[in-house]
Amino acid sequence: MTGAVIIPAYNEEATIAEVIGEVRVVAPELDIIVVNDRSTDGTAAVLATAGVIQINLAVNLGAWAATQAGLRYAVTHDYDFVVTMDADGQHLPSTLPALISRFAEDPEAIVVGECVRRGSRSRRFAWRYFRAITGLSVQDLTSGLRVYGREAIKLLSSREATMLEYQDVGVLLLLRRHGFDIHEVSIEMQERAVGGSHVFRTWLSVLYYMVYTSIMSVAKVNR
Repeated sequence: MTGAVIIPAYNEEATIAEVIGEVRVVAPELDIIVVNDRSTDGTAAVLATAGVIQINLAVNLGAWAATQAGLRYAVTHDYDFVVTMDADGQHLPSTLPALISRFAEDPEAIVVGECVRRGSRSRRFAWRYFRAITGLSVQDLTSGLRVYGREAIKLLSSREATMLEYQDVGVLLLLRRHGFDIHEVSIEMQERAVGGSHVFRTWLSVLYYMVYTSIMSVAKVNR
């Protein structure tokens, strides 16, 4: 099977080179696609000499839209599967073999790298809350470390998926509605080395995320 790693990156000059280097060591058979989400730091300069497939967005679109750009590249280049992961160092490339091995057992399903030990008490509360209103059984709802096969890649490249703002609960609900099984593999993650979460950076952004995701979840479940 031909595979690739998709890494959306926004202002990750401090970590992206190390992430790329570690992916090459543990999964040399995978292509690396980095989507530069209109970074304003030196991310583009790092990528220019990194020897990866680089997609430069004209405007900043956010992590999910940047990931979608990578997924659309994967569709047009006929990959059998992709792994999505963060550029900030939270997702450990050393976990990729375990995720890909689990995917190989059921290539029609989705594999999520799960680390419920991470995150604050408020984030764990949000996970419990969204599991309750959606009926999703996924423990780590916000993990962007996932493996998608061909059919999932096509679905998540569609216009319907473009309407989503975040890559977590809405994406999982969309996948479930289209009949995909979702498996979790317990892995280790680490705190991001530089900066903080773009979603949970202020109380206002947290409030927006909770209200948006709640409305979206109820609408999709009722649908």
